[in-house]
Amino acid sequence: MDGVLRELAAPFVVPGPSGVAIRTRLRQLTAADAEVLRRVGAHLGTLASRDLKERCHDGLEHDAQAWAVRKRELTPLSSARWAGAVTKATHEQWALARRGALAHLQNLQAGIHTLRHRLSLPLGAKGSKQAPGGYRSRREWHAKSRRLRVLEDRLARERAAWEAGRVHVVRGGKRLARMRHHLPAAQLTQAQWRGRWEAARWFLRADGESGKRYGNETIRITPDGQVSIRLPAPLKQLANAPHGRYGLAAKARFAHRGPEWADRVAANRAIAYRIHHDPARGRWYVTASWQKPVSQPVPLAAVLAHGVIGVDLNADHLAAWRLDAHGNPTGSPRRFFFDLTGPAGHRDAQVRHILTRLLHWTRSCGVRAIAVEDLDFAAEKTREKHGRKRRFRRLVSGLPTGRLRARLTSMADQTGITIIAVDPAYTSRWGAQHWQKPLTSKNRRTTGHDAASIAIGRRAQGYSLRRRTAPPRTHRSDGCGHRTVQAGPDAPGREEPRRCLPGPRTRSVPPDAERTRATRTPNTVRGVRSERERVQDPLLLTE
Repeated sequence: MDGVLRELAAPFVVPGPSGVAIRTRLRQLTAADAEVLRRVGAHLGTLASRDLKERCHDGLEHDAQAWAVRKRELTPLSSARWAGAVTKATHEQWALARRGALAHLQNLQAGIHTLRHRLSLPLGAKGSKQAPGGYRSRREWHAKSRRLRVLEDRLARERAAWEAGRVHVVRGGKRLARMRHHLPAAQLTQAQWRGRWEAARWFLRADGESGKRYGNETIRITPDGQVSIRLPAPLKQLANAPHGRYGLAAKARFAHRGPEWADRVAANRAIAYRIHHDPARGRWYVTASWQKPVSQPVPLAAVLAHGVIGVDLNADHLAAWRLDAHGNPTGSPRRFFFDLTGPAGHRDAQVRHILTRLLHWTRSCGVRAIAVEDLDFAAEKTREKHGRKRRFRRLVSGLPTGRLRARLTSMADQTGITIIAVDPAYTSRWGAQHWQKPLTSKNRRTTGHDAASIAIGRRAQGYSLRRRTAPPRTHRSDGCGHRTVQAGPDAPGREEPRRCLPGPRTRSVPPDAERTRATRTPNTVRGVRSERERVQDPLLLTE
């Protein structure tokens, strides 16, 4: 292996989710209800756009006093609680754009560093695992030198914007805004795009408050599903309930986590709601979310007492293998295939499906821990490092590393399974080197991904990735035969005494005879008695 091995990080237990979000459809909405929701969403969306403009104008000079001024200006046009929800959403959106600008700065700096390194090397110089080599031709070197100047100018502009506190943010999303100029490619008409644009810029969000009735005074949902909203001051004439409220004819019924939501509502604990519209389907949805205390991480020794499932993430499947408490692979490897092509809804459904199958198999094995790699491909996605390898960059960018780990942690929290993150360094290489060939037989083909899953599981258990060396040939328990040196005394599949079968020893059947008897070809002709069949002479029974 080239170079010096880097120091490996210790495995750790991934903390559970700190929040819950559930969604349901608002069915049987009347035309009047839909019109009221549109008017309220459009009015509050206008206020949110105006408030975001003021927040971006303040930049780094914003403080608590400026926040209070903005909230007081919005209160007469809506209400105190609506103004608080709008200003809080504005701060969250500005902070998200700020973090995105910082990530863009770091990406530009990494690209410039790579370009400078490769331009300093001679043409055709070979690279290594740690750093790429020189460019292939003089023409490519000249093109990359021009790109270096472009990235340096772009970095200067972005750094100046970062220091000044300017952010680039669009309510509704930049992708939808740019889609307006490519309607034929998006297969949308101008009216359809306008409907999506307006729905994305509506604002119908309200944070909860503990101690208030049903946990939220602005958007209230009773335990029986009755939905009502507090109307802004300019739309008070639309109220059909006391205290300036409007009750919807549709009822909200949460199928997922319904009892947990009902308990919080009955106890008047804080619940945040968001009402949003899907123009493509013509449906209205409501999302309920609340915070939950993060569970204390279980010690690794207690989690790994029953073994672990090592999981290796690949472009089209998850490779998993069960390991016992001693780090030995037991049973056969499992592969969970998925297809991440198509729209976002299909990709998200595929991730949920494979994780559900993985968790069900883990529970059936009696294992309480799943080991995954702590992957981060931020440095591997850069265009400058793998410029010609477009398929590789597309492959790495398509791996759902962060989304899969977050979804797996959330789903495993409900099943009592703990997720362990390990350092991904050298797992594929060492797994293939030490485990692929010994576990391959004529009846089972072990892939490099299967071997990597064993390496991941052993690293989570704190064992070395290298297999133990077998004892000398004359020191084995059964003479010169094979003996497993990894298994413990209670591991399934270890060597045991031969099972005693009834019948003469000379005519004993193999242990798997009952399983293969139905598929075995008979050695005798049908209707003809075998010569080896024993016949009792009736004369021997006489006295």
